[in-house]
Amino acid sequence: MWVRLSAAGRRLQQRLSHGRNSHHLPTPFSQHSWRGRSSPANERALQYKVGDHIEGFTVNQVTPVPELFLTAVRLNHDKTGARYLHVAREDSNNLFSVQFRTTPMDSTGVPHILEHTVLCGSQRYPVRDPFFKMLNRSLSTFMNAFTASDYTLYPFSTQNPKDFQNLLSVYLDAVFFPCLRPLDFWQEGWRLEHENPRDPQTSLTFKGVVFNEMKGAFTDNERLFSQHLQNHLLPDHTYAVVSGGDPLKIPDLTWEQLKEFHASHYHPSNARFFTYGNFPLEQHLKQIQEEALIKFQKIEPNTGVPPQRLWDKPRECHVTCAADSFATDPKKQTMVSVSFLLADITDNFETFTLSLLSSLLVGGPNSPFYKALIEAGLGTDFSPDVGFNGSTREAYFSVGLQGIAEENINTVKQIIARTIDEVIQDGFLEERIEALLHKIEIQMKHQSTSFGLALTSFIASCWNHEGDPTEVLKIAEKTARFRQCLKEDPHFLQKKVKQYFKDNPHQLTLSMSPDEAFCDKQAALEAAKLKEKIEALSEEEKKATYEKGLELIDMQSKPQDTSCLPALKVSDIEPRIAFTELETSLSAEDVPIQYCAQPTNGVVYFRAVSSLNTLPEELRPYVPLFCGVITKMGCGALSYREQAQEIDLKTGGLSVSPHITADDSNLDVYEQGVLFSSLCLDRNLPAMMHLWMEIFNTPRFEDEERFKVLVKKTAQELSNGIPDSGHMYASIRASRTLTPAGELQEMFNGLEQVKLMKRIAEMPDIKPVLRKLPRIRKHLLNSDNLRCSVNATPQQIPQAAKAVEKFIKWIARSKKERKTVRPHVVEKPSDPNAAVGGNPTSAQITRKLITDPTFKPCQMKTHFLLPFPVNYIGECVRTVPFTTEDYASLRLLARLLTAKFLHTEIREKGGAYGGGAQLSHNGIFTFYSYRDPNSTATLAAFEKAVDWARAGKFTQQDIDEAKLAVFSSVDTPVAPSEKGMNQFLHGISDEMRQQHREHLFAVSKDHLTDAASKYLAAGRSTRGLAVLGPENANIAKDPSWVIR
Repeated sequence: MWVRLSAAGRRLQQRLSHGRNSHHLPTPFSQHSWRGRSSPANERALQYKVGDHIEGFTVNQVTPVPELFLTAVRLNHDKTGARYLHVAREDSNNLFSVQFRTTPMDSTGVPHILEHTVLCGSQRYPVRDPFFKMLNRSLSTFMNAFTASDYTLYPFSTQNPKDFQNLLSVYLDAVFFPCLRPLDFWQEGWRLEHENPRDPQTSLTFKGVVFNEMKGAFTDNERLFSQHLQNHLLPDHTYAVVSGGDPLKIPDLTWEQLKEFHASHYHPSNARFFTYGNFPLEQHLKQIQEEALIKFQKIEPNTGVPPQRLWDKPRECHVTCAADSFATDPKKQTMVSVSFLLADITDNFETFTLSLLSSLLVGGPNSPFYKALIEAGLGTDFSPDVGFNGSTREAYFSVGLQGIAEENINTVKQIIARTIDEVIQDGFLEERIEALLHKIEIQMKHQSTSFGLALTSFIASCWNHEGDPTEVLKIAEKTARFRQCLKEDPHFLQKKVKQYFKDNPHQLTLSMSPDEAFCDKQAALEAAKLKEKIEALSEEEKKATYEKGLELIDMQSKPQDTSCLPALKVSDIEPRIAFTELETSLSAEDVPIQYCAQPTNGVVYFRAVSSLNTLPEELRPYVPLFCGVITKMGCGALSYREQAQEIDLKTGGLSVSPHITADDSNLDVYEQGVLFSSLCLDRNLPAMMHLWMEIFNTPRFEDEERFKVLVKKTAQELSNGIPDSGHMYASIRASRTLTPAGELQEMFNGLEQVKLMKRIAEMPDIKPVLRKLPRIRKHLLNSDNLRCSVNATPQQIPQAAKAVEKFIKWIARSKKERKTVRPHVVEKPSDPNAAVGGNPTSAQITRKLITDPTFKPCQMKTHFLLPFPVNYIGECVRTVPFTTEDYASLRLLARLLTAKFLHTEIREKGGAYGGGAQLSHNGIFTFYSYRDPNSTATLAAFEKAVDWARAGKFTQQDIDEAKLAVFSSVDTPVAPSEKGMNQFLHGISDEMRQQHREHLFAVSKDHLTDAASKYLAAGRSTRGLAVLGPENANIAKDPSWVIR
């Protein structure tokens, strides 16, 4: 489903709590929330009265929401009827968004292509692509645009008031007064162009950013299934089409239709404005009124979505997809789900109740559908889009299985019907309901740095259909009402199950099976479409098509005058960072513990790292699997079901993951371990630490059936993730032979891990793998090579210290001294300064890093053949560690190359959805592309980019812009739960970060050209290459490539 299609290609770091699981609440962040509920931002907002007139707007509602420390002010624009919601909160990370209801009636992708095209220049800012240009002229903490099924959203956030005004100006002009030039439409949407645009003898083909993006998106079978599900369950209006665009329909869209859609949908009368944070509301209203709204009259947009006509009997539908080359069983690749249309999402309490009911039905191993479907052994995981989906006018619920044999479709349907009957009969255990409400309490208290962004997404669908967005925010009120309903009627939830599932004829059974010829059929349909388009051209039009291609290249290659765009200066960047106060102590068992006192709003965050240094080599590939199952198999006296229940009742979740981190001063030295993380309300800290103690001391590994279920689920999730993260897999592979840690990264996080999990899931007898887990546990779950950290309020620290020390005291030490498997251990204090006259205990907090003196980096080129119509490419170069001055130069160079060269070559000219360069903490410089129709041409563009940088073809203005972009990343807000983590996890102290900051400020043009020549030029540094994608004749005949 195209709920998230982003123009900028900047991927959301966190999954926003909208749509599929809208009971996951946005999590607040307030630097002052521990001082009480009153704040200057809230106090200002509470002074507004209903009926107040401000800058052409009238206040029509003022609503305090104390549990989220905010006050919501709703306004309407007098002249155009534009709706406005301001959420005042003492948070410096301020956000703006404007949302339009976009309801296409065909699958040409018009709202999606429009979202891309409005960002290609506007009346005040007629430069090509001001949106991308502003990424380098601002200190924004977020900038993007999204096309959902029925709305388009343009959000940004920043902590700087001047920056906010600059970005607001660019966004307003982009959406209301875009240029919408034909060339922009051809570049971003689709065009006919010669394969080599400069050679009219080469054949014509389809090109375009959105065209290629959607070809890539449709390689993801889960997305394809979700799209079919929405189209068939809601077939009467806009949800019957693909808002992102069907690649076979995109070439039917004309430039004139695009302009008409803009005129009818991008109007203030069809707009919803949202602002969040502690900047004054009046300033926002004044700017929006003067720069945009004053120029419009009210219209009737007629973009509403009518209610779906209800069916009188259930329907069935079967579709096909491509085969999955990573599937664990080729005969079991069918997906099936039963979906039910629910209530109108503007009924806030009903929506809230149904989203909670959905969690009870499918959430975790104690839920009835998990027991009935996942543990039946028929499939690998729930079907895509499982649970509650609140992203359409009427919500829906879906449940089913993937990874089943086609003949089991009816069996799954019968299990679903039987489970619904059982739930109506038996209801839910009270402690499961309590655990769910506890989860809501934790979500409200846990603090996030992107609360404004989560809020705009959280309210978007309800507000889009004339619902009251402030009602969506009143979570405590809805929770209290929910409790009251249960108290008054113990069968309250069972009646909902009967109403919406048992007695609801509007239900769809959707099944999807692979067709071996699916990709060939799609290619044939595209070829037929291309033939039809070419045959319709007259000789004159063919000539014009060739000239148009040249004109587009000419436009893309011209240097641009960006002086009309607003910009911050390097002098606007804070010269120094605020240092975080950390305390460290040793437990009685000599385990180091880092304490960080923070305003965590009554939540305690615990983390621990355990070393992998003594683990035998043959067990290492199984570490990610161990991490994935260790908190899900039961512990002590608790079965896995009881353990899951206890985790939900007493914590915000326990997670375990592999931890590989490079040394800050030597690329051949790294730390390998496992990271344990959890959070809880302060009252539950003893219970949370007791759970960890049981997991460390007495984990349970005897339940073979449970292990099989977890293995299949993991293998399925890894396989499903490849189309969305192909460039990451390519980059991990390309860097494999460049540092000693590269091999481990590929083993834990690369395609090697995907293949290993596929092999394990296929094993008829899984016992040999299960027997490895207790062996891994002996090396990991003890206090020998452990360090811990706690983030909590100052008042909670003493209590937290007692609980953590008790945990350390009660977990086992190894009975025998274990030798490290790799003998070369480098002991390093996590704060080297402390060793000289600082806190005496700090010097003893040593991280045991490892190195391999015999390691020699070498070049490797790998092509993974995958049934995708687009490529994912990674080229990696070994450079320098974090603390060197050259690291700062290379970090800026990555940004400079992306913004000034690679964006034009790979996205604008090449038609890939995304591409660029970045420098990782481990000193690996990566060139990458994403959903790319090209391969060798992109690799050639990477080479040209280096030549461009070496020749110094950039200005001081370009360097300053790169600095702004890098500092916006360096200075991303840090939540209280994350403070001190650079030090604890990576050994990067605030002093080192400040020194890196000074290195960044000092970088000059000479530093950049030198760094490009010294590290990136061919032959200077060892590099690796990897391509994931279809067969490629050029690569196949080059013997230096390994084809996998």
